[in-house]
Amino acid sequence: MNIYLQKLCACLLLSGALFTGCSNENDANWKNAFSVYGVSVPSSVTVVSGGLLTFSGSGVKADDMVELTASDGTGTAFTLPVQDVTDKTFSIQLPDDFVSGSYSVALVRAGEKLALGTLNINMAPASEVPDKEGMTVKGMVYCDGKGVPGVVVSDGFEVTVTDSKGIYYLPSQKKNGYVFISVPANYEVECKNGNEPQFFKYLAQTASVTEQHDFALRKVDNSHCKLFVMTDFHLANRNDDLSQYSQFVTDVNKTIAEESLEGNKVYGITLGDLSWDVYWYDNSFALPQFMNEVNKIQCPVFNLPGNHDNDPYKNNDWDAEEPYKEQVGPTYYSFNLGKSHIVMLDNTRYINTGASEGVIGERNYDGIVVENQMEWLKKDLACITDKSTPVIVGMHINLYANPTLTGGQQNDRVSLMNGNALKEVLSQFDNVQILTGHTHVNFTVEEDNLMEHNVAAVCATWWWTGKKGYAGNQICKDGSLGGYAVWDLDGDNLQWYYKGIGYDRNYQFRTYDLNETYITAAKYAPNSTDEKLEAYAADYMAKRSDNKVLINVWGYDENWKIEVKEEGKALPVERVSAKDPLHLISYEALRLNAGSAPTESFLTNYTAHMFEVTASSANSTLEIKVTDRFRNVYTETMTRPKALSCDMR
Repeated sequence: MNIYLQKLCACLLLSGALFTGCSNENDANWKNAFSVYGVSVPSSVTVVSGGLLTFSGSGVKADDMVELTASDGTGTAFTLPVQDVTDKTFSIQLPDDFVSGSYSVALVRAGEKLALGTLNINMAPASEVPDKEGMTVKGMVYCDGKGVPGVVVSDGFEVTVTDSKGIYYLPSQKKNGYVFISVPANYEVECKNGNEPQFFKYLAQTASVTEQHDFALRKVDNSHCKLFVMTDFHLANRNDDLSQYSQFVTDVNKTIAEESLEGNKVYGITLGDLSWDVYWYDNSFALPQFMNEVNKIQCPVFNLPGNHDNDPYKNNDWDAEEPYKEQVGPTYYSFNLGKSHIVMLDNTRYINTGASEGVIGERNYDGIVVENQMEWLKKDLACITDKSTPVIVGMHINLYANPTLTGGQQNDRVSLMNGNALKEVLSQFDNVQILTGHTHVNFTVEEDNLMEHNVAAVCATWWWTGKKGYAGNQICKDGSLGGYAVWDLDGDNLQWYYKGIGYDRNYQFRTYDLNETYITAAKYAPNSTDEKLEAYAADYMAKRSDNKVLINVWGYDENWKIEVKEEGKALPVERVSAKDPLHLISYEALRLNAGSAPTESFLTNYTAHMFEVTASSANSTLEIKVTDRFRNVYTETMTRPKALSCDMR
C-alpha cells in the first residue's frame, strides 16, 4: 500500500498542545455560540497533497467550515467545509493548490469564528519512492507537495543530489546513523523546540534494510540574511553560569530583533564547547541541558561540537561523540544561506587517555579534520560548480595560532594538524571565510583566498569574571568582551562585527592610561601578595610616567585604521603585543585574592590587536578614531588621567 495513502488522515493529537479555550463543555462563554470542546492543535503536521486533515474535537456540526489563514501576512486564506464529522473528530480536505506554511485555524459557523490555534502544515507529494538495487536509504525532498531537484543529500560518507523529481538514493552503510540534506538557498526546514533545524533524519534499520526518509522544505527569501556566530558556552551549572547566560540570552535576542527590523531572515551557528565534559556527570549537566538553554535563542540555530562536547567516560573519538549525535545531531554537515555555502566541521579528535566507564580520562584531543570527514568535504564542495560562491566554514578549533608580532608585523602560523590540507581543499574557491572558537580570544588571519575569524567566547573566561563576588564584568583572555559575532550575508557582499554582551554594537575598543595602570596586590588583591601577583602582572607592576596609552581593538584586522590626536595633532600609533590590564585584575588578581591559583589555560594572553601612543603630558585629552574595514567609525574622547578598575569602559 502507498505509504502516503496511509497518512491521508493526519490526526493532530500526536504532537499538539490542547486548545483549552473551549475544552470545558459547560463553559457558558462558548456553549451558547458553538458548544465545541476538546480540540487539539499541534505545532506541525505533514499531509499528502489533496489529502484529509483530521482534527479531534466534539460538538462540530456538518455545515461548519474551517478557515486556514496564512501567518505570513499575505492574506492567503482557505475556507473549507468539514466532513466525516463524528462525536470525537472532524476532517477537512486540502485543495490541490494548498501551499505549505504556518496557518491560524478557526472554526466558522453562521458568520462567527472560533479561533483554535496555529498550525504548520507541510504538503507531501502523494508518491512512494521505489527501491533501487544497492541503495539502502532513499527518499524525496519536496516543497508544497512537489519534489525539489538539485538538493545535496548525505549520510556523512556518501553524497548525492536529488533528481528532477526531488528523489535521492544513497548506498549507505548507515555508520553515522542518520541522513541529512544541505538545505538549499531560499528554503528552510521545520525547527524542533523552536530553533533546532530538522535537516536530518535518524536511520532506524541495519544496512541490509532499505528505508525511506523524506524532507519537507518551505520557501523563504534568505538572499540577504543575518548570521549570528556564537561559541564556547561551557554551560555546566557552576560559576553562576546560568544566571550570566540569561544576560546573554537577553542581549542576543534583543540584537536578533534589531537585525530583523529590515525584514531579513536571521540564523545562528554555534562553534562548539557547548557543554563542559568534566562536569557532565558530577553536575548532571550535559548536552540535553545545554539544548534546553540554547532553545531560548529566538532564531534557528545550527550547532557543532567542540572538544568539551564528548563523553568523558569514552576513550576514543567515535564512541565519545555518540551522545552528541543522539542528542544534538550530525557532527558535520552543510547548508546554504543566500549565495553562501556554509560548512560545519568537527575538527576535534577526542583521545581521552585513561577513560573508562565511570572514570573521566585526561580529556586530551587532537585538532584535526579526520580523513573520512575530509573526503566528505571534498564531495560536498564538488557539488558547487560556481567557484565564486562564498564558502563559510565553521569549526571549533582554530586553523591558525593566535598571531604574534615582529617589528609590528603580524606573524601567522597554521596550527591545525592538517590545516594545510584543509586549505588546499578550499583553495578552489575565491572567497573562503573560516569561523572558529576554542581560544576565547578574537583574532583574524587573512591569506590569499581565505580569512579566519577566531571568535571570542560567550562565557568569556569560563564565567569566572562575572561570577558573584568577582569583577562583575564579562571579559575574555585578550580583553575582548564576552560576546558573539554578527554577519550580514548579502549575495557576494559579506560584512561582520563583534558584539559584546550588554554593550552597544559601536563599543569596539577600550583605552588604558598606562600612567594609571599600576597593578599591585594592595589595590587589586589585598588578600594576596605582590610576589604571587608578579608571576601574572609583571608588565604592569612598576609605576609609570611615560604618558603612554594602550588601545585594545578586539575586532581588528589589517584593513582597520587607528588614529589618535592630541590637541588636534596626530600622534604616531604603534601596533604592539601586550596583555590586557583589565583581564589581569578581573581574573588573575581576584583568583589570587580568593586564595586560589589561576588556571593556566585561563590566563591573560599576549595579544596582537593592541596599539600604543605616547601623549605629551599626563593630563591631555586624546581623540581616538578607529575605522573598520567596512568604513564604520568608532570614537572615544579619552579624558586623562583614566583609572584602571573592573567596571571601566
